[in-house]
Amino acid sequence: MSMITATTWVPRGFAAPFPSRYTFNEDEYERISHLAKLQLDDAKEELEDAKKDDKENRKRTPGHVADTKTNEEIDDDLKEYDLEHYDDDEEEDEGDTMGMFGNSKNLVYHNNNEEDPYITMQGQEEDDDEREELQILATDNLVLAGRIEDEVAHLEVYVYEDEVDNLYVHHDIMLPAIPLAVEWLDMPVGSSNAGKDAKGNFVAIGTMDPDIELWNLDVVDSMYPDAILGQGAEDAENAEKPKKKKKKKSKKVNDEFHVDAVLSLAANRQHRNLLASASADKTIKLWDLNTTKCAKSYSYHTDKVSSVVWHPSESTILLSGSYDRTVVAADMRAPEAKAPRWGVESDVESVRWNPHDPNYFYISTDNGMIHYHDARNAPADPSGSKPVWMLQAHDESVSSFDINPVIPGYLVTGSTDKQVKLWNVQNTGPSMVVSRDLGVGKVFSTTFAPDQEVGFRLAVAGSKGAVQIWDTSTNAAVRSAFASKVPQLKGDGKERLVGLDESDTDSDSEEGEDEGAQEGNGGEGWESMDE
Repeated sequence: MSMITATTWVPRGFAAPFPSRYTFNEDEYERISHLAKLQLDDAKEELEDAKKDDKENRKRTPGHVADTKTNEEIDDDLKEYDLEHYDDDEEEDEGDTMGMFGNSKNLVYHNNNEEDPYITMQGQEEDDDEREELQILATDNLVLAGRIEDEVAHLEVYVYEDEVDNLYVHHDIMLPAIPLAVEWLDMPVGSSNAGKDAKGNFVAIGTMDPDIELWNLDVVDSMYPDAILGQGAEDAENAEKPKKKKKKKSKKVNDEFHVDAVLSLAANRQHRNLLASASADKTIKLWDLNTTKCAKSYSYHTDKVSSVVWHPSESTILLSGSYDRTVVAADMRAPEAKAPRWGVESDVESVRWNPHDPNYFYISTDNGMIHYHDARNAPADPSGSKPVWMLQAHDESVSSFDINPVIPGYLVTGSTDKQVKLWNVQNTGPSMVVSRDLGVGKVFSTTFAPDQEVGFRLAVAGSKGAVQIWDTSTNAAVRSAFASKVPQLKGDGKERLVGLDESDTDSDSEEGEDEGAQEGNGGEGWESMDE
């Protein structure tokens, strides 16, 4: 089984031209040894809990035959790795206190001035071919994709070369659980001393686990995240303090960390140190990326919070959607104030502000609907919500939704019905431009490229584990619908339309022309609510 669960783009110019290789030095050794010990502690704790539960079950159920073979195997493992004494606080030889790092006395570190007979490449420069292989050009985009394959989760970092329409995996990052949310960060994480305008190229990843991992995308082959937002980070700090045993992991909802899966992440592009997260634990958390601590926790919803997004211009307003079938637009500075709330007929899948007119926002739902609301017309009660228009976009869940950041009124929806649909929103309402099965299976992610030069590019991924980049400008119906809406770029003394080249056609164009004629003017399935 292989599937892509989430994707996002990195704008041009942020990735390092030559990403560096991960360096394993003494400082990094100390850092990851604490993290590794915590993971073993958690595994041992779960084993002990399982054994206790098994004993209690046998007491409650007379005649119950325990799986003695499994318990014997567990005991053998404990003996083999000496996990029974892994937590002992008694002072022992340094080489015996770190379990899996217990042979550290036998590890020899060599600096650049020492001669190591086992390193034949000592003093030589990095191979030119390898360096060129890692190179990322200023005209390249990165595409980040969360993948689960045969129960192994990782983030794939793709490079997309637009000029030759080439997509390839640059490197990947191992993850602890199924990725559910991927958000790009444009600042150095945990660098409170960095300048206000310091650039970074990091990613925040939310998974089925409650902790959020932060990774530097400019470092290849890293072993552990650069920072963790959640209880895992607190445990790591406690582990560094001598003779202080870490607390047992809490599953109770609190104001400091999530205790269930992280379903959505939103970086604040104006207050760049702020990251909002939404969780199945029904809370929204606001994180300070300088300190990697939770700054505030909010409880606006009574069920899983599935989506959060910051207002494009009012930088303290956060829009959130939930399985409680409501959407809230709240000012994060005034958590006690009553926030405007809208209601919908089904579980909320995603919420999005309209970047071209931030007075409006979109809601996609589990039963295939798109709602378009005026944020200035908040109802007194959610049940009285009145959208500007509603659209039955799909017969099944709208599992992915995005708005083109460059071209006004250009929407994409993806569904578990395996269809990707492109929409043109005009004053008269939305109309479908084209519908396509791109062969990715159930569609879990549809995201437009962020740069003007690639404004028509669309990343699509789903249950078959493939990422497709669709240049939608090759479709005749798309060109017809949006040619007049495309911003113009100036360069080399001439103007050109972004992504539109009449000579750049393929088989998709002819097919799209037919489909566009058939579907582009229909507008069926939407209902105006503006009377």
